[in-house]
Amino acid sequence: MSQPPRPALILGSSSPYRRELLERLRIPFAVAVPDIDETPLAGESPEATALRLSRAKAQEIAGRHPGALVIGSDQVATLDGAQIGKPGSHEKALAQLQRMRGRTVTFHSALCLLDGRTGEAQLADVQTRATFRDLPDHELEAYLRLERPYDVAGSAKSEGLGIALLSHMESDDPTALVGLPLIALTTMLRQAGYPLFQH
Repeated sequence: MSQPPRPALILGSSSPYRRELLERLRIPFAVAVPDIDETPLAGESPEATALRLSRAKAQEIAGRHPGALVIGSDQVATLDGAQIGKPGSHEKALAQLQRMRGRTVTFHSALCLLDGRTGEAQLADVQTRATFRDLPDHELEAYLRLERPYDVAGSAKSEGLGIALLSHMESDDPTALVGLPLIALTTMLRQAGYPLFQH
């Protein structure tokens, strides 16, 4: 019995690391870069920010690609309940890492799968608790010069050299910290009737 054709699948992200993760599933997809304001709202919880932005990214892309399944994702790092954003500069990145050393940071990796055929959105927030090593300033400086992680939440690019900053990690999904929780995503794709094991 022949299966119906798969709907178009679009990853709404500029991240090469999310693209590499999605490629693990060996399914066809396109990439589109969302154009949204990522500023947190006043009084918004970290989880709410991540979920809102993941949905907003998916909606913005879905508006350009009617009928497609769109993946939106966002990540917010938190320490003591306060959001830690993308540093944007060497100085801010160093200050972030100094604040986090020896501490446990919670990363909220939010995911939205928006079905453009029905308008249904599935949402998940996969949390990772990452404990940072208590490293001296000269090692943090060296890491920053080598990795230049100024565009990632918390300056900790775990898919690269940033993994050496961590001493311990707890999560239900090993891919969540990189920014695209594949266990949650494959659950959502199944729910949307997307065949994962089709040649």
